[in-house]
Amino acid sequence: MMELELEPLRLPSDNERPFVIAGPCSAETEEQVMETALQLAAKGCHNFRAGVWKPRTKPGGFEGNGEKALPWMKRVKDETGMLVSIEVATPEHVELALKYGIDILWVGARTSANPFAMQALADALKGIDVPVFVKNPVNPDLELWIGAMERLNQAGVKRLAAIHRGFSSYDKKIYRNTPMWQIPIEMHRRIPDLPIICDPSHIGGRRELIAPLCQQAMDLGFDGLIVESHCDPDKAWSDAKQQVTPDVLDYILSLLVVRNEKVTTEGITTLRKQIDELDNQLMELLSKRMRISREIGQYKKEHNMTVLQAARYNEILDKRGAQGALCGMSPDFVAKVFESIHEESVRQQIEIINQ
Repeated sequence: MMELELEPLRLPSDNERPFVIAGPCSAETEEQVMETALQLAAKGCHNFRAGVWKPRTKPGGFEGNGEKALPWMKRVKDETGMLVSIEVATPEHVELALKYGIDILWVGARTSANPFAMQALADALKGIDVPVFVKNPVNPDLELWIGAMERLNQAGVKRLAAIHRGFSSYDKKIYRNTPMWQIPIEMHRRIPDLPIICDPSHIGGRRELIAPLCQQAMDLGFDGLIVESHCDPDKAWSDAKQQVTPDVLDYILSLLVVRNEKVTTEGITTLRKQIDELDNQLMELLSKRMRISREIGQYKKEHNMTVLQAARYNEILDKRGAQGALCGMSPDFVAKVFESIHEESVRQQIEIINQ
């Protein structure tokens, strides 16, 4: 498992889990920032966020107020007692954030994907005790995500957390950014002491998806949530569709079912043993299947046949996908399983043909 030298975040929260960070996508005006902050504080929120520098995919849109907005954040802190957090992308951002007493910094997806930018931030934060949250890179690269946090940790940043905001995909479906939950799950397996925060606003891209995504994050054992909340979302200057009012956010949080991670597992020990036994059987069946695939590879070699038989591959995917649906499994899941099995079969047959 990966070793990071971590210290507790020590963020205020009514509950041990989840801690919630909320606020508008962008700090648009002082009035908008204060109105949103006061409404959130009245709902019991302890941690406020707002975008001060807003990197946009294309130029020409609202890209934040920059340093002009930092006194507004300081006013939120002074008048509500909430901790305040902003995104930083350059050493200059870090310097200004610390100058105005920002409590928490986060690193965006575009920045975490760039090792040069991450090293520059790490150098700027050397010796400074401030919590830093790192969003996953835009592409699904766990090593790049971990590497970004390692750079900060090596500079002495010990209060770290990961923010899961989903991954960009050309093939857009339900979500703005595909969740790919297996990546933060693997992060937790490798760095179990690292807090993981879910960003349902950027994963969903639409406010109606925020509630189910928050619940899914809790079901998977995430530690916190960072949610975009605006006093008048429909008039927001950026990402209007994915923001909710403080009232709606409070309602979403009130419905969350937060299950206890520390409950004894004795009651499921028998079921887990059954899973282990079935996994052993699956491995034995896969081994037998690969043995037959190797025999087919030998036959193809002797008869000068190509390894890939497209018609046969399509037949397998169609047939098994239909079977999976009848058995209550997602056809996409079944297709991925058999794509992986077929890939390994092809690899083994290529080895035999080239011997």
